[in-house]
Amino acid sequence: MKYANVMEEPRIGKVVVNIGAGESGEKLVNAETLLERLTTKKPVRTVSKSRVPSWGLKKGDPIGCKVTLRGREAEEFIKKCFIAVDNEIKARSFDDEGNLSFGIREYIDFPKMKYDPDIGIFGMDVTVTMQRPGYRIKKRRIRRKKIPRGKRITREESMEFIKKKFRVEVVGD
Repeated sequence: MKYANVMEEPRIGKVVVNIGAGESGEKLVNAETLLERLTTKKPVRTVSKSRVPSWGLKKGDPIGCKVTLRGREAEEFIKKCFIAVDNEIKARSFDDEGNLSFGIREYIDFPKMKYDPDIGIFGMDVTVTMQRPGYRIKKRRIRRKKIPRGKRITREESMEFIKKKFRVEVVGD
């Protein structure tokens, strides 16, 4: 799709990679090590928001880790992720705002990654946030505004962008 204005072209705002270990301890440390190997960034721990006694989970317990990537690093990582899912994404992975979320079953699906018995097997969730230039007005501190409906990225626009930029096939629902 050709845009008349450069400020209308969609782009990747950020990529968030999340591993839910389910418990703290050695399993969580292994998940952090894996994320650090994949992204070369230090992961941040995520904590539980609620208490679930049947799972032995207390509010505030660390249960996972995540890394946020932006710019060129995000694009390079997302290329590896698409290779891991065989360059196929389901159409239901896109939301109405044009964002994309999908899962990777095992880290050994990544190119040049081999199974490490010290780490074990982990899957991960990848979330890609799409935006246009000028989306800063939504997050800035002074004179924060909503993005007008006509300036938001649609689901179809996002699908087209991902198809063209990364040569990924979007499979029907």
